[in-house]
Amino acid sequence: MFTLIMVISVIIIIIIILAAALTTSKAYAYKHTVDPIENNPNVKTTFDEKEKNNNQTE
Repeated sequence: MFTLIMVISVIIIIIIILAAALTTSKAYAYKHTVDPIENNPNVKTTFDEKEKNNNQTE
């Protein structure tokens, strides 16, 4: 009985380790994308700052 429980426990541990390795491998293989700066409304460029300053002086 003890041997059966140990074998089942080792099999479960091996499955968990393999699942963790597979998940980590997929996570490192994922290619992230970055939006270009030109289309991002949250980024202020130097052109925007110059235009703002010109509008305030006029």
